[in-house]
Amino acid sequence: MTIRVLLVDDQPLLRTGFRLILEAEPDLTVVGQAGDGKDAMEQTRALLPDVVLMDIRMPGIDGIEATRRIVREAAPTAHVPKVLVLTTFDLDEYIVEALRSGASGFLLKDVPPDELVQAIRVVAAGDAIVAPSVTRRLLDRFAKRLPSAYEQAAPARLDRLTERELEVLRLIAKGMSNAEIAAKLVVSETTVKTHVGNVLTKLGLRDRVQAVVLAYETGLITPGALS
Repeated sequence: MTIRVLLVDDQPLLRTGFRLILEAEPDLTVVGQAGDGKDAMEQTRALLPDVVLMDIRMPGIDGIEATRRIVREAAPTAHVPKVLVLTTFDLDEYIVEALRSGASGFLLKDVPPDELVQAIRVVAAGDAIVAPSVTRRLLDRFAKRLPSAYEQAAPARLDRLTERELEVLRLIAKGMSNAEIAAKLVVSETTVKTHVGNVLTKLGLRDRVQAVVLAYETGLITPGALS
């Protein structure tokens, strides 16, 4: 199945860059582009995209309000597009408001192309995704509300990992990118990608966001543990 994507950003060069990335994938197609929230709503009605890649700061109607209206208007119909917010700004108020407005995901614009592509596939399939660094901050804020049911089973589950993989999981949970992990461990990014893949496979996780959540649930990392 081809995933139909609408690009929404007030910077034409960024839209062009995103289009080149997405249309290089056989299962993704860009059906339209919009430079503000009002145009995004109109094109969503006309084109019925599966995923709307939405910027936040735009003239007129911003991305948060556009997301709210798109989700609300589509709710009574059979086709409800998924909104993936992609922004330079990771301020907490933007994160919370975007998710409250009905967005299925929140990523920063410096996300690697392969992670952006995967995120679009994830939200198109009906799941949610949030940048690991953002997830970590939200977990820090709401950590006291997290269930502790997993703690008893934590050691057995984490025993599947080697010492190096366990170290990589800790660094993922701290919101570090592959490049940052590679620099810290003095290894190549390719090696880090291999370790990350092994961690996700061994623990049965879909993505890095789930890895962050698991690290908190199992007590591998605690709220506020920056070092």
